[in-house]
Amino acid sequence: MIRIAILTPNPAVDVTYRVAQQRIGVTQRVQDVQRMPGGKGLNVARVLAALDVPSLSLLPLGGATGAWIAQRLGALGLDARVVPVAGETRQTVTVVDEATHPTMFGEPGPEVGAAEWAAVGAAVEAAAAEASVLVVSGSLPPGADPQRVGEWVASAARRGVPSIVDVSGPALLAAAAAGASVLKPNLEELLDATGAGTEGAACDALLDLGAGAVVVSRGADGIALHTREASMTLPAVAGVRGNPTGAGDAAVAGLAFALATGLGLAEGLRHAAALGAAAVLRPVAGEIDPAAYCRFLDELPEPHQERT
Repeated sequence: MIRIAILTPNPAVDVTYRVAQQRIGVTQRVQDVQRMPGGKGLNVARVLAALDVPSLSLLPLGGATGAWIAQRLGALGLDARVVPVAGETRQTVTVVDEATHPTMFGEPGPEVGAAEWAAVGAAVEAAAAEASVLVVSGSLPPGADPQRVGEWVASAARRGVPSIVDVSGPALLAAAAAGASVLKPNLEELLDATGAGTEGAACDALLDLGAGAVVVSRGADGIALHTREASMTLPAVAGVRGNPTGAGDAAVAGLAFALATGLGLAEGLRHAAALGAAAVLRPVAGEIDPAAYCRFLDELPEPHQERT
């Protein structure tokens, strides 16, 4: 069974504006507008769909924006279970041009009540019964208790289902303490959550809390995998330029695919790096260049082992 359940705690309508040049304090003409169901977990689901890997998205949705996401997911052929919430689902706006790093404006999202969170937990519990991997990816809405992430990880663990968690701050620590199989922060998120001064010390702290492995996105410096037994790295794919907004989500999709198919995390690191680079070539988060992904996967070396 290759069935990946993906919880997006704070989904969004992702709006991408393409402009000739980003400038502050002036009126700018938008050259192109794209709107897609978003939030990090939904980006993961869309990348998996491009690989023909089935997934099930778990989504707290509310208001007109939530209804739009649900309708659009159906049109895209993505399977989802919606948990209705009273608040309005948020929007994000990303402004991109050819020369500068994208600028993203993210609304905080609705406050979710205790009964609504309980319904989300029940949806995770039910999905774990039919999943090979659970992914929890993205921010938590305002007022959400970070310990809920640990509860979702524990729900999967009770079913013997591995979990991949891409969150930040106290939620990252909660996921580690609950025994998440894989944590996937970027380097900034890793150091911020742990308060450690180095990547190695920060990963050791998360492993000591109970995480099975930590995969760290290093941007232009590549990607690294840390376990209790070893640390290994891959360089970034050279010469790739574009929109890096969804690269981390594509990397999570690669790790989920590897766990679901039994490839193992070392090979998953190669898929994560190839998919992350292939996502940079696309203008919108949640998309990849499939031909580039296959080419990058062929070109990437085996991970370099740094320590045992």
